[in-house]
Amino acid sequence: MNKQSLTQILKKYQMNRINNISKKIVSTFKYGHDAHRLSLGLIFIWFGLLKPFGAKTATSLLAHTIYFFPPETVLPMLGWWEVAIGITLIFKPWVKYSIILQFIRIPGTILAFFIHPDVCFVQIPFVPSPEGQYLIKDLIILFAGIAIAETVHENQVSS
Repeated sequence: MNKQSLTQILKKYQMNRINNISKKIVSTFKYGHDAHRLSLGLIFIWFGLLKPFGAKTATSLLAHTIYFFPPETVLPMLGWWEVAIGITLIFKPWVKYSIILQFIRIPGTILAFFIHPDVCFVQIPFVPSPEGQYLIKDLIILFAGIAIAETVHENQVSS
């Protein structure tokens, strides 16, 4: 047996072993989709409740981005909005409302990058500040929530 064929056999063995391990992991976590939906809901509720009770978060930046109302009014509104998103994610029949609530929330988050780039970035566009990192994470959580909500909504409609 030559060295190349031995290498190929080892690679095939490793891939089979990796596939078997990943199948075992996936099969033991049957409720991953629900766990993901519930965990996102809890994160929205947790982070949302911080705002109306006065905790300083990077989302305070959003309150200064939306100029329709004073930041003292916007911040609690954003917090309660996030709590509503969390509740709609937790209760499966309400997930379809979560999509709408999250979709409405996205422009304010994105707008902060354009209105306050000096606060969102240390070096534009590749080195976000802690506030910018928080907003990027917020966007990822929002889009994950929309993805989860949409798949649940599709399952409800098709059932």
